[in-house]
This record gives sequence, C-alpha cells and structure tokens, in this order.
Amino acid sequence: MKHLPLPLCALLFAFCANGAFAERTPPRAMPLVDAGNARVIVKFKAGASLLRAHALSATGGKAAAAITLDQRAAVLGTRLGLRLTAGAALTDRVQVVQADGVDARTLAARLASDADVEYAEVDRRARRVLVPNDPRFVSVAGNGPAVGQWYLRAPAGEVASSIDAVSAWDTTTGSASIVVAVLDTGVRFNHPDLAGKLLSGYDMVSDDAVANDNQPGRDGDPSDPGDWTTEAEANDSNGPFYKCGTLNPTTGRYSGETSSWHGTQVSGIIGAATDNGAGMAGAGWNVRVLPVRVLGKCFGYTSDIITGIRWAAGIAVPGLPVNPNPARVINLSLGSSGACSPEERSAIAEANAAGALVVVAAGNTAGLAANSPANCPGAIGVAALRHVGTKVGFSDVGTELSIAAPGGNCVNLTGACLYPIMTTLDSGSTVPLSSIYSDSFDASVGTSFSSPLVAATAALMLSVQPSLTPAGVRSALQATARPFPSSGVPDDPDTGQVPTCHAPTTVEQLQCYCTRTTCGAGMLDAGAAVRAALGVRVVVDVNPAAPIAGQPVTLSGSSSTVAPGRSIAGWQWSLVDAGSTGGAFSGSTAGPSATLQPAAAGTATVRLVITDDLGVAVATQLSIAVAAAPVAPPTPSGGGGGAMSWLWLLALSLATMALARPRSRRR
Repeated sequence: MKHLPLPLCALLFAFCANGAFAERTPPRAMPLVDAGNARVIVKFKAGASLLRAHALSATGGKAAAAITLDQRAAVLGTRLGLRLTAGAALTDRVQVVQADGVDARTLAARLASDADVEYAEVDRRARRVLVPNDPRFVSVAGNGPAVGQWYLRAPAGEVASSIDAVSAWDTTTGSASIVVAVLDTGVRFNHPDLAGKLLSGYDMVSDDAVANDNQPGRDGDPSDPGDWTTEAEANDSNGPFYKCGTLNPTTGRYSGETSSWHGTQVSGIIGAATDNGAGMAGAGWNVRVLPVRVLGKCFGYTSDIITGIRWAAGIAVPGLPVNPNPARVINLSLGSSGACSPEERSAIAEANAAGALVVVAAGNTAGLAANSPANCPGAIGVAALRHVGTKVGFSDVGTELSIAAPGGNCVNLTGACLYPIMTTLDSGSTVPLSSIYSDSFDASVGTSFSSPLVAATAALMLSVQPSLTPAGVRSALQATARPFPSSGVPDDPDTGQVPTCHAPTTVEQLQCYCTRTTCGAGMLDAGAAVRAALGVRVVVDVNPAAPIAGQPVTLSGSSSTVAPGRSIAGWQWSLVDAGSTGGAFSGSTAGPSATLQPAAAGTATVRLVITDDLGVAVATQLSIAVAAAPVAPPTPSGGGGGAMSWLWLLALSLATMALARPRSRRR
C-alpha cells in the first residue's frame, strides 16, 4: 500500500525498511500523544442517581439525547471541579466525556472514584493493522503476484499455510443472506470487484477532524474519503495527528502518510465478486459485506469501534438507526496496545449473545503480545503465517489467540514480492482516483489480511449451517485446524535456524515455529471447517502408510462420517494429478475404497467425494508420497545366471571323495 508511518501506541503494522521486507524488519512501538484533549468512556452503575435524574429519552430524538448527555457531563464535572463536555452515547448507561487540561488516564481515575460510576476507561486510539509497501516497489505497476491467490488453494509443495478455500467451495459458495461486517476505514463503493456485494453500512467516526469527510458527526455514508495526513499535521505537537508519520532520524521530523484504502482491501479479501471472469476471487464468494467506518485519519477511537460492534450485530445504539442487515460475522483488522478493556469485553459479549462472531487481527508488532481487542474473551484472535507455515515476523502472539492464517510474506529481498495477499485497492495517494488491485510491487501483507480469511471461512460455515452459535463456529474452526509445522523450514538468512515461538515478552521475535499457546489451535483449513459445520468428516486411510512404487495402494474412505440421522449414499474417487508416479486406479472408483497403482516414485493427488442421502456432496483431496522401489541385492559373480564356477565344483568333488574313503574302526 502507500507509505504509512511507523506504529504509534495503537498502531499494529510491520514496517518494510530499506533492504528487507516486512517479515524481516519489525516496527518500533511509540506512544500516541493525547494532544491535550482527554476522552474517557464512562459506565454508570445501574442504580446511579444520574441515570434517574437524566435518563436518555427513547423517543426524544437526537436533540433530546444530546441535552441529557450534556446534563450528565455537567453534573460529573461539577463534582470533580472540571469542565466536562459530553461525547456520544454507547448505551443507556455508557457515554464518552471529554475534558481539556487533564490527561485521559487521570480523568478516568477521577471519574472511576465517583459514586455513580461503575468504571471509567480511556477512549483509546486504535489504528488499522497494515504493513506498508517496500518503497522500492511503489513506483512499479502491475505484474504479480506470479503465484496468484496462493492463499486460497490447497496446500502443496512448500506452501503449507494456504487455507484450501477451493475445497470449501466444493461444498458451498456462500449465501447472500450471511453478512460480514468490516469495521475499518470505510470502503470504495465504486470498485468493480465489489459491485453488488456491499450493503449500505454506517459511518461511526464521531470526531470531525478524524472523519475527514466534510460531514458532521456520525452519518449513513461509510465511504472511505482517504485517511492521509500531511507532514505539517504529523509535526504539529498541538494537533491530533502528531507523529502520524514516519520519523526521519536525521531531521527529527515526521513524514505524512498517504491513504491506505484499508477497508477496501479487507472487504475484497472477504467479498470480491467471484466467478465473474474478472479481477480476483473473494474467499466468501457469495456472502455480502457490511462496511462500518470506525477509523479515519491516522486512527479511530475505541468508543466508535465499540459502537460499530454493537450496531453491526443488530444491537440498538442511542441516537442511531437500527441496522437492517445484522452481521453474523464482524471483522476488525485493527487494534490498540494493551489489555482488553471492560467496555470492549462487554461489546464483544453482547455481539456474541446476538449471534455475531467477532474476528480480530492479532497485531503486527513483531511477536509481542497480541493487542486489543484480539485479546478479548469471546473474540477470535488471528495470527499471521508465512507461506511455509511459520509465524511471519511481524505477527504478534499470545495464549488468547484462536487460530492462524496466511498474512503474506515476500521471502526475497529484491524484485517482486513472492507471496503477498492480492486484494482490491484504489490508486489515489490522498483522495480516491481509480480502482486497482494490490500486487507483487504494491503488496498487501499483515495480520490485517489473515483476519478476513478467517471471517470469510466462518461466513461459509454459517451459509451451510445458520444455526451455529459463535462458540460452535470457534470450536469447529479450531478442531479442524491443521497442525503447525515444527521442523523442516530452511534457516532464515538473517537470524539462522528458525526457533520455536515463545510466550510474548518485551523483546521482539521474528519468524518462528508456532505452537498452540502462541498462535492458536493451528492453521486455518477452510474446507475442513465447512465440512465440520455440515457434520461431515471425510477421512481417507492409506494402506500401506508408506507406499512403494510398483505396489498397489488401498485407499479407504470408510472412516468418513456424515451428520446424525443421515447416511452416505455415494462415493467417487478420482486422480487429480498422477505426478511422476504414472499411477492410475485399477478397479471400481465408486465404492468406499479404491486401489491406486503407482508405477514410479513421486507424489500423486487423489480426490474423494462423498454424497449423503439428502444429496449433500463433500470432497477432500490427499497427496500421497510414493517412494522408489528398493534395489535388489547384486547376483554372485562368476557363474552366469547363478551357476557354480569350476573351482567350486572341484572343491565339492574332492570333499565327496574324502567322505567316501573307508575308515578303520577303533577297537
């Protein structure tokens, strides 16, 4: 994407420095400046006197709600000896308040001591999770990636982390009734690969300067106007966008940042128009995307993000219209440093209770602790993997994470990025210009792009089994995840032998072998997850387990299962790729087992489709490694065809004569 700043406190991306890609050069975290305007989220106790005295009007409209919020803020301010102004309401008991001349942490602590307040928390700034382009590729157009959308295909060769969406699509191409909300920078509605896939959505950005859209407050247009900042803004220590850029260590000044079109990128990964003969494929195929704008210039506030979560899930929010298209899945490719806050926890719990799964990017601070809200209970936190299945250098880790998926990586230090995540984009550096796609020279990499792969998979699961709860989706995703590799990856040219990931500390950790306690339950397997949602489990047993060329291999699908109350009505085996084995099936391929005859060493790929008695067909593919036949021991020389030599015959004759000679007996 366009040049973006080094991560500030809440920024979750990895920076591509000169001479290396994101997986090799991690970012440095720096605190975001409060800029002198303290914003705090306040939750009042259920029996608070302020609630009784100044209850929000359910029918009074926007003006009535604004008056009562101001009254609450004024009373609290009088008690504290501060002048408080009211921000937006999150629920009937939760609102934002602001004050000048005090820092946010101090204000939160003082508010929390009030008898009417259940808790108060800083309205933190969150940033999009994005790794910027390597600058040497920015000026080169098109061409790539050569491997296409590698992350959607079945794992093969050195590519171990791809999610096998193709197998999932064999079962379902998704339902238009399943909605995935993308809480991000908004979206470019005019991108041709998103045409017909986007719902109307909403803009939750309440701060006019951050919104950058010439519309006061929140509004019904979630279009992305661009999130660029100028050099002047980035260096204005009294402004809200101070340090929103890359620091030049020589001059001590910050650059501005160009527009990221981040929400458009995430939306394309989930819902780009598929099978239309143009552009790219969306992992969710037919599912629809609900854009909810919660991020603006440089950052977004927690209060806006929390409001977006609730609204997207169909929960009533004071002052906002009811969402006519509640989402079953909510994707947040964003985050803020620190632990999960009480209000984030509450919003995610409410969304889960409403039937919405919340999927969140882990963050990109190079192996440090997973960020908020990925570390919140009830969220599906997603780590990022390299194509070979190891943790990519920029991805964060933690016990709170649920699963891992491809995040893109470049491998090489020069030339085209080899394994980026291709997605929808705009060419504008500030304001929108024209619709394009990211590629090997304008690469998209980061946990921002791991999260929507999981969100799209969850949407496919709900397409075949709408009754699944968020907990049920999580369970199936984790139960079907493929194990992380633990060895066999080539040494890293910069750091040497690849280590095992460890629990996060204050020290960065780059590429490492994931474990279940650092990156989640395993590598996302979209095909297996969708089959699990259907209650179908396709299993292929291979006998012998280590096949040898020239010997028959028996493949059995008898261990496969279907949903309770159903039965398997049909089997169909096929050879997808014989490879160098020259193999072929012998006998029937329409039963629970089949026989493969490999003629030579190599790898053959077979496919089994089972169909239940209701006509539901589910497929799986399996790669079978065939070893070369053992070499026979050498034939003894000299006899020709095994005959004895004349020396052996002479020795045998003499021995026979000796045995036949008469012997004297002892007396």
